[in-house]
Amino acid sequence: MKSQGGISYSNAAVAATPKHLLQFAVDQRYDDYTSVDHAVWRFIMRQNIFFLREYAHKVYFKGLLNTGISFERIPRIEEMNDILAKIDWGAVAVDGFIPPAAFMEFQAYKVLVIACDMRQIHHIEYTPAPDIVHEAAGHAPIIVDREYSKYLQRFGEVGAKAMSSKKDFELYQAIRHLSILKERPNANPKEVEEATKLVEHRQKTLGEPSEMALLSRLHWWTVEYGLIGTLENPKIYGAGLLSSIGESVSCLEPAVKKIPYSIDAQNCAFDITTKQPQLFVCRDFQHLKDVLEEFANKMAYQVGGLEGINKAIECKNTATCEYSSGLQVSGIFEEVITDENGSPIYLRTTGKTALAFRNKEIEGHGIDYHKDGFGSPAGKWKQASTSPELLTNDQLHALGIVEGKKAKLEFVSGIVVSGRVEKILRRDGKLLLITFSNCSAKYGDRVLFDPDWGTYDMAVGERISSVFNGAADKDAYNQVALVPKERTIKVPSDAKRKRLENLYAQVRNIRESKTGYERLGEIWETQQAEHPDDWLLSMEIFEILDATDQQPELKARIEKFLNERKAQTKDLSTLISWGFRLVEYHKKPEYQAALHASPK
Repeated sequence: MKSQGGISYSNAAVAATPKHLLQFAVDQRYDDYTSVDHAVWRFIMRQNIFFLREYAHKVYFKGLLNTGISFERIPRIEEMNDILAKIDWGAVAVDGFIPPAAFMEFQAYKVLVIACDMRQIHHIEYTPAPDIVHEAAGHAPIIVDREYSKYLQRFGEVGAKAMSSKKDFELYQAIRHLSILKERPNANPKEVEEATKLVEHRQKTLGEPSEMALLSRLHWWTVEYGLIGTLENPKIYGAGLLSSIGESVSCLEPAVKKIPYSIDAQNCAFDITTKQPQLFVCRDFQHLKDVLEEFANKMAYQVGGLEGINKAIECKNTATCEYSSGLQVSGIFEEVITDENGSPIYLRTTGKTALAFRNKEIEGHGIDYHKDGFGSPAGKWKQASTSPELLTNDQLHALGIVEGKKAKLEFVSGIVVSGRVEKILRRDGKLLLITFSNCSAKYGDRVLFDPDWGTYDMAVGERISSVFNGAADKDAYNQVALVPKERTIKVPSDAKRKRLENLYAQVRNIRESKTGYERLGEIWETQQAEHPDDWLLSMEIFEILDATDQQPELKARIEKFLNERKAQTKDLSTLISWGFRLVEYHKKPEYQAALHASPK
């Protein structure tokens, strides 16, 4: 069991997650959910049973039952962890959107991040911010499918390596801010307009999209908004659609263009705060994996070389360049020198840098030691025909490279390093580092290292085999991912709101205890007098009266009120119609069977 910030994790996948990720975890604060929150959850989940049985991918409904998610109340993260543990996954609660790189890395560790806010009743159809409906009822059920969960984990592994830019992070911050504003009750329209303009501006000035920006699009059009099957009759598997009762209905209509899924989806930007004008249809889950690998094969972490190093320099963020010896250099890359063939022969970082091997920092080579940057050649040595990292101690001695003695190394590129050899470092039989004192390194007339600068640690490796985002050993590098300072909105609860919550709690109690039906009229009259804009409580009372054949006069009055509300706006017309439809449908045997299969 691992404990972080007062939160303890008994789930194995969560317990294995590194510290730099668990700093995003928050307490779910389950008791903060109100009776209105649970009623909104219940309405959405019961609509999902009705609609998604027919239109979602077949594994979704099965997964909904297998994950132990109740249709009656918001789930507890601990309960979901107990179920997810059976497929070696876990879940943590987080506060709204977290940075894409962190989100991806959680997935790589087989941990689902669950934004634990609950959407407000005015966003019952679709929420602009991630919430527990989206995460628990959208993502969790579908990962019960082994093939899909493997895709999700692989996406996380690839995404955690993707190069991202400062502009990516600024766009993420702007999107997060806009989603929080849009979810706020009585949001200032001017503030929303300004935040929208900032998102649009940052999208337009993003420049050439980074690997992370392109991957985020592939993630959006599959994991969040994916359809599966044929273009003519696709099924829903994307969590954004599964958790949006409005969009899950409208997305299958002909007005929403359906496009066969391919790597070209990376070129299609998206807007998270509105419904999607087009969607991509994959053949099956293997198709998703094929496209992901096609994309991954072109990424810097796979190709390395000059292309990868240039991406590291462009991103102006901490990145890692890995030599073919396995030595990993993590820092902010500032320069690469190339030879006449365009091959990288020397690379340099600025500021705090760390050296690692197999993603574990090498002792004595952390950011305190390399606080002013790191520079080193890459490439073959003139004196050796083989890759330098493969040279044995005998071969090094034959070249005059012996600890405690002076040595001179000439690279094929023309770089010359000379000084006293202090230490030779090997790992897994490969040569990683040679440390020199009184050392000079030159490339023609250019001084790369001067003896007055202190000790020189020279990396060994014929080439740069991989370049990826972030530090190799993030916990040791102390690369604190920026946990957002702006928190998501918690609806303020004044005395009037508390009275409404109390009415919802009374109705829930009557429904669950099957007693006290005679009080429903008084509760409804109070709601009419004090909260005339609320419709969901009336629908819940109507549903109880219909199911129990009680108080036909009261039922008729409530039905009249709901029909009047239906006429007011298109959104209300849709929602109330769905409510009536559900009242009819819940009498059917297949619905009752689904309800009884769901945990209470």
